[in-house]
Amino acid sequence: MIEIPESYSFARQAADMLSGRTVTDVFNATHPHKFAWYLGDPTDYRTRLAGKTIRAAEGYGAFIDLLLDDETHIALSDGVNLRYHAPGAEVPPKYQLLIAFDDDSFLVFTVAMYGGIIAFQKTFDNSYYLGALSKPSPLEDRFAEAYFGRLVADAKPNLSAKAFLATDQRIPGLGNGVLQDILFKSRIHPKRKLATMSDAELGRMYSSVKSTLREMTDRGGRDTEKDLLGRAGGYKTLLSKNTCSEPCPVCGGTFVKEAYSGGAVYYCPACQPLIK
Repeated sequence: MIEIPESYSFARQAADMLSGRTVTDVFNATHPHKFAWYLGDPTDYRTRLAGKTIRAAEGYGAFIDLLLDDETHIALSDGVNLRYHAPGAEVPPKYQLLIAFDDDSFLVFTVAMYGGIIAFQKTFDNSYYLGALSKPSPLEDRFAEAYFGRLVADAKPNLSAKAFLATDQRIPGLGNGVLQDILFKSRIHPKRKLATMSDAELGRMYSSVKSTLREMTDRGGRDTEKDLLGRAGGYKTLLSKNTCSEPCPVCGGTFVKEAYSGGAVYYCPACQPLIK
């Protein structure tokens, strides 16, 4: 799933690989997906995109934004997988959108559980997209400790650490995936309530948000996700589906995986005690 490290690092990759390529054709879904979302009728995408050249790509929160001529955008939300195929490559049988370029290379868009492939001109009036554009990212200097403190002050004290960091778009693009390592490094249990945390613990959480997301991004995303060429990201996750059977690298104990607040959480009971 696209979260902050992937949106930024994959957008850099897309800018390097795709800038200057002109769209020659657009092919609609061979495998319609109930939770693949478009803006308007996707059969109109060819008219909107053909003949336009990709000029840049940018990442915001959980969005990758391809920028074309005439202020045309293709915004991809969390849940969309993007793969680049060189000229002559075999076209996969299933996809939710395919864009062909003037050198016979092509981009394939697929959706796993859900995701938006949004083609628009100038602006996209969507609260998630606009929030990702406008709110400070932990990768930016304006995401300062004072800003984080205001987020804490505005939150209900009985919110869990997971709910505070990864819900209500407080920090766009910080989701359940990156959350696990952030909390492990700050030694905070995902169910821990904000009201039980000291200023020092909140400071550790803030520092971990900044440093963990920066490291994930600088390494090209997490090893649980794949880039435009289908390669796993270079950041080795400490807590994920890839490592839940391994011993804790700090204490040697056993990780716990359980369902909580709409998704799985992973934690070390010894390193991240649940203080009530």
